[in-house]
Amino acid sequence: ISNAAWHTLYLALPPPVPARRLLLEQRLLNPESGSALRAAPLHQSHFSSSSSSLPPLLHLPQTCGHLRRAGQLRPAWLRGPGRAGVRTASRGAGMETESTPYEVSEHIPMEGPLQTFIHVCHENGQWMSQLPEKLWDIPLYNLALPGSHDTMTYCLDKSSAVSGNESKLVKFLNKCLPCIVHPIIMKWSITQVLTVTEQLEAGVRYLDFRIAHKANDPSMNLYFVHMVYTTVTVQDILWEILRWLETHPREVVIIACRNFDGLTKRLHNHLVACIKEIFQCKLCPRYVVPTLRTMWHLGHQVIVSYEEEVELGKHCELWPPIPYWWGNKTSTRALIRYLERMKRMGRPGKFFVAGINLTENLRYILVHPFGSLKKMTLQSLPCLKIWIKQQYPGPKKKCINIIAGDFIGNNDFVKDVIELNTKINPPLHCQSEMEQIALDS
Repeated sequence: ISNAAWHTLYLALPPPVPARRLLLEQRLLNPESGSALRAAPLHQSHFSSSSSSLPPLLHLPQTCGHLRRAGQLRPAWLRGPGRAGVRTASRGAGMETESTPYEVSEHIPMEGPLQTFIHVCHENGQWMSQLPEKLWDIPLYNLALPGSHDTMTYCLDKSSAVSGNESKLVKFLNKCLPCIVHPIIMKWSITQVLTVTEQLEAGVRYLDFRIAHKANDPSMNLYFVHMVYTTVTVQDILWEILRWLETHPREVVIIACRNFDGLTKRLHNHLVACIKEIFQCKLCPRYVVPTLRTMWHLGHQVIVSYEEEVELGKHCELWPPIPYWWGNKTSTRALIRYLERMKRMGRPGKFFVAGINLTENLRYILVHPFGSLKKMTLQSLPCLKIWIKQQYPGPKKKCINIIAGDFIGNNDFVKDVIELNTKINPPLHCQSEMEQIALDS
């Protein structure tokens, strides 16, 4: 078929259903400024000599404003739901929409087909060592760091009992109807499918460890937990992280030790001793300002935050608990509204996590009997991708630090977070830090 025939056919037929839904339901507007995004007019140059090529449907601008000026519209996730009409011009002359609020449709892919696979991007395995020198003297809590939520759920034990921290109702149902309840628990407990080494190789630098001791277990073995226990022990994973660090000497990993289900004082002492024995001089003491240049010079690669205050006073190698902004939402729009509300309240002074993970509840599970946490997460990723790209790292009130999510191998999540560091301006950054110090004093 000739190029002219393709052009005539394209103008005669309605756009495919996914394209119509994208155009009519998702309001092609800049999500930050509210201004309209326009489709490029169709020119002959859009057609290649190959008969299999079709013209691009839309052309989105490469750059868009990030700062909202007076009179501009806010993103719709801060305004709430609304209905707005869409007006289109002649398809032959391009396409245009009204300047109406940007509406996020939570169950419609915004950037092509929904991804259902997980992959590892090995290009990010040494991204910290590849940062420009102007960022080497900025504390890690003022950089953008990708993290994984419930890091160890990729190896949950299918034959494990429900953890002692769960409700009596869940334990009772799992005991009475294990063939029904246990598969449901597994579907809604797994948040990652990449191993810890694969996550580190993909660029993750914050690991969320929920540590537990099995009830009635006489041994000192500690496991990870998320409703059920893992097949691997904490000690094995710490050694695995060490082996990875030894082959990546200029990368830094933050390990958040949390929950401590069933841990006694004796087990806490055992865990801290294991951490110190395995990482030794790689542990960064909490009195050190953790810039890349400083940590490289001192040979530090590991920052361990510990959620037990009694142990903090005994060991300078342990950092205080890292605040986690957990929205506890089943809706993507509600989660983003929560994160924006937390930003308006102001970021903590040191490390903190903005969790972009959705959380199921009993009602959601009953309404979605064939669903899973993976399906729930994958549906939200295109919308969350837009939110991530609009963030700024740094010390200012509305800046972010660590962004942690589920199924981190999907939708370029890690790459998008790493690229936020290109927005940092070191001179302005230092000025903001000095202002903050003056306010604190």
